[in-house]
Amino acid sequence: MNDEINQLARRIWDYMHLHHTLVPSDLILTLGSNDLRVAEHAADCYLKGLAPLLMFSGNVGVLTRGVFAKPEAELFAEAAIKKGVPRAAILCESESTNTGDNIRFSYRLLQERGIQPQSIILVQKPYMERRAYATFMKQWPAAEKPEVLVTSPPLAYESYADDLMPKEMFINVMVGDLQRIREYPKLGFQIEQEIPAEVWRAYERLVTLGFNQRLL
Repeated sequence: MNDEINQLARRIWDYMHLHHTLVPSDLILTLGSNDLRVAEHAADCYLKGLAPLLMFSGNVGVLTRGVFAKPEAELFAEAAIKKGVPRAAILCESESTNTGDNIRFSYRLLQERGIQPQSIILVQKPYMERRAYATFMKQWPAAEKPEVLVTSPPLAYESYADDLMPKEMFINVMVGDLQRIREYPKLGFQIEQEIPAEVWRAYERLVTLGFNQRLL
């Protein structure tokens, strides 16, 4: 990657972070993906005493179909147990295949279990913090919406890429997510969020440079 691409991608990466300060909450809700570091971060949050219950949500999606042999939620739960989280503290929602379903199906399962959290820590990949928050705020029933904070593994842009998510792939996904932050509110999928002009210019330039594989 040349310097221009890294500079543009880092601008979007920085925008995607919400920089919430975590406080003890009722539930840690972890959205599935192809990044097991998200599960490990969620486990760390639990082990720090930030919530008494840890929930994983996800079957398989675009990035894990044909890659994971089990639903994302089950693999995430296994990773958390390896970190020392007791199995009894974990709930799994293993049907959802997109972010909206993550929120709706998790809410449904919690209702079935008689669990009504008043505060939630939402865990996702670093460059999906903002989209996860926007989706939660739209898809969780308004009458019962808890306080929500968002967190992600504390990884820098420079060190995020790995074997499962090479840099070119994650920049493509991140560019697609920014487009969805702009377009999905019109479809009723997310709340609206302001996108600074310089962030959108970075998006447009990256699309021109060929980072268009995950566009709508």
